[in-house]
Amino acid sequence: MPIFPDKNSSSFMNQLLENHGYRESKKISVGAHAIGGSSFTVVAGPCSIESLEQFKQTAQAVKDAGATFLRGGIFKMRTYVDSFQGLGVEAFDIVKEVCRITGMPMVAEVTDPRQIEVMDPFVDVFQVGARNMHNYELLKELGKSKKPILLKRGLSAYLDELLASAEYVIRAGNEDVIFCERGIRSFERATRNTLDLSAVPYLKSKSSLPVLVDPSHGTGQSAWVVPMCLAAAAAGADGLLVEVHPDPTAALSDGQQALDLAAFSNMMNALRRILAAMDRSLQVQ
Repeated sequence: MPIFPDKNSSSFMNQLLENHGYRESKKISVGAHAIGGSSFTVVAGPCSIESLEQFKQTAQAVKDAGATFLRGGIFKMRTYVDSFQGLGVEAFDIVKEVCRITGMPMVAEVTDPRQIEVMDPFVDVFQVGARNMHNYELLKELGKSKKPILLKRGLSAYLDELLASAEYVIRAGNEDVIFCERGIRSFERATRNTLDLSAVPYLKSKSSLPVLVDPSHGTGQSAWVVPMCLAAAAAGADGLLVEVHPDPTAALSDGQQALDLAAFSNMMNALRRILAAMDRSLQVQ
């Protein structure tokens, strides 16, 4: 299946009808795991890695609940200079230890081309944050990597601009790109962002690359994360990126949008029911 099919390919409606309402994406292998294909992938973990105990507790809990990939911020791009910027290099040994214990692949954001080489030994999927979607030099450098790239939609980016950003990575040699819809800035202020679930079928009509949804940034409020997780699955997404913290009220960043451990487990149980109704299932750990 081509990454960007010809515009004269079969109609989008026919694609929607395939596989009971969702289009099967390219399967991107990550060690013994994968993103895309027929199964549904959940990537979960804290916004920021704060300590070994916090990351280890969260990782074990999300694994027990059914997540197959671990996420955690090492270098954080924050709007305000006094906000917690992440542990940086101090988090490296924490990530190595937790991934060794859990056996989970690691997804982490890279904010600077100079971080790629030092993070490569222990990061399985490089994430490009919303603020860097237009950082074409970073995208070209990541195109030289052999690791999959999780490309988040920019705060005010058109979907076609997201597709164009993926081309920078692909043209540089790396075809393993995963899209992530994380909400866009709109006039609405009730939510942190406006989560555009129509991005899922649109991107699937234009590309065979997997599409994940991040309801944590998309809503900014933990109370609304769960329903949007379920809605993303119903819309045909290939997976979720969810922020989880043992004690969101004490989180050093974005605690208001993080699920606690019990809420995440309950969400995963509800997610299984939604997927079963679509003849789909969670990726096997």
